[in-house]
Amino acid sequence: MASASPDLMWLCVRKSSSFIRKSNNLPVLTAEPGNMCGLNKFRFSSLANKQVVGLDAKIVGKKESIILTTKSKKASRSYRPGTVMQQTGIKKGAKKGVAQLKKVMEAGFYRPDMISLALAKYNKIKTSFKKSKVVVKSRRAGK
Repeated sequence: MASASPDLMWLCVRKSSSFIRKSNNLPVLTAEPGNMCGLNKFRFSSLANKQVVGLDAKIVGKKESIILTTKSKKASRSYRPGTVMQQTGIKKGAKKGVAQLKKVMEAGFYRPDMISLALAKYNKIKTSFKKSKVVVKSRRAGK
């Protein structure tokens, strides 16, 4: 059994997907898992494309982690929606996290057009984890 072409899939889900979020004065957004930018475009769609790259922040209690979502290359998993997407943890260290992300995307010939977007989103997620420092002012300093 062969799967449908990505172009045909996109024509089917472009305007009638349960993940679409419409609002006035904004572009059409989507809440698909694995969608890098959240825009409803063929380039970012995880439903229509065979190769999917997504970065998300996952917070469980106090633990914060960065999750890379990719679509499985095994054909047998495409018929089981629960196992199609694979999630991998990405390191939060500056050098190791970027190196791990590049290794996954460049070594596997995985969407070279998305590498710069993935690195930018990785840096945004990392900065969102940083807590703002509380500055305590001394009462005596003003005198």
